[in-house]
Amino acid sequence: METTCVALVGMGTVGTGVARLLLEQGDRLSRPAGCRLRLKHIVDVDVARSRPLAIPPGVLTNDLDRVLNDSEVKAVVQLIGGIEPERTIMLKLLESGKDIVTANKALLAEHGPELFDFARRHGRSIAFDAAVAGGIPIITNLAQCLSANQILSLRGILNGTSNFIISQMEERGAEYGDAVAEAQRRGFAEANPAMDVNGSDAAQKLSILAHLAFGAQISWRDIPRVGIDELQVADLRYARELGYRIKLLAVAQLVEGALEVHVSPTLVRSGLPLSEVREANNAISVVGDAVGRVFFHGPGAGQMPTASAVVADLIDTVVGRTRITFRTLELWSSRAPRVPACDHTRVMGRYYLRFMVDDHPGVLADIAGILGQQKISIASVIQHEPEEESASPTRVVPLVIMTHSANEGAAASALKEIDKLQSVREKSVRMRVLD
Repeated sequence: METTCVALVGMGTVGTGVARLLLEQGDRLSRPAGCRLRLKHIVDVDVARSRPLAIPPGVLTNDLDRVLNDSEVKAVVQLIGGIEPERTIMLKLLESGKDIVTANKALLAEHGPELFDFARRHGRSIAFDAAVAGGIPIITNLAQCLSANQILSLRGILNGTSNFIISQMEERGAEYGDAVAEAQRRGFAEANPAMDVNGSDAAQKLSILAHLAFGAQISWRDIPRVGIDELQVADLRYARELGYRIKLLAVAQLVEGALEVHVSPTLVRSGLPLSEVREANNAISVVGDAVGRVFFHGPGAGQMPTASAVVADLIDTVVGRTRITFRTLELWSSRAPRVPACDHTRVMGRYYLRFMVDDHPGVLADIAGILGQQKISIASVIQHEPEEESASPTRVVPLVIMTHSANEGAAASALKEIDKLQSVREKSVRMRVLD
């Protein structure tokens, strides 16, 4: 059987999993690959630290030039995160004649057009199934298996850290800060989890999926996004009372021929598959015009689930399938987008609204009046007695309203006016609703 030499750049958590598969499962991997995959070089900054697996002598190095100058190496797995020097390294690898497998969604979201054009000019390919949703093969399914469909909508839980935090708050009643600390303790959150909890990570992944599914060329920075960093246990409790669970959803959907995208905490009706996704798992619900609704669920991160996707991409690359797909799809090319972006403020949807208001007559009427001015109809109202007696002569109570369908711009304008009322004591909460 022929041998194909490959290299690994970056041996962190996922890189270690990839090395483990290549070094310990060579016989099994040779069957789908049609050749023996030889891990010839592992490039890592720190070559002195101990590793949890045995690496053959002469394989580990901190010299990237060993890979760049080795004509035997046909494909390189690049598993270092960040933008620079990762971008420069990928350009050098492509220029030296190597096909690339990567899991760096931030790099693709930031520099996808440049990198893909560069790869095409040099006759190379970039495979990136592990960049979104870890072990879930959503990239391959959108690009290949669902290619007979016009995708109509895509809704996903794309950030496992946020989903774990929400699960802790909902199931244990943990406050946000305590849930973040538990996520960090268990390795689900970075020391600085800002990109996860403010919706940026999900927006980066959504920009990639929207390009695959709709041909959209949207910068992740331009995707409207709200994170979970201000989520309160009270809202999770009210959502359950109303028959919903809150999830951080990334959404891309066709609305009258245009594409609407956003990332935001959303009340998902209990019983829908997305509402049942727990802990650090990811899930994506896709609707196609021919296939209907399909659902993907599984680990969105972790060493071996992500390594599974990386090595699958590596096999496709050495077999030649990736190059055919890469050339045919013309990803991040100069072609015009297949669908235009829609005006986000005109998108219709239902909303969950929560206000902390003075407990006196007329407050509900004032709020309902402002909603009415914006043509927003009330579907239901919850108003509980305060949990604790207040020493203040004016008690503050929560007021929860579920609306009928209204457009985004009207809902935003209404809350801006409602927050100016003297009877409203805190910034109002507004979340989308998915039935």
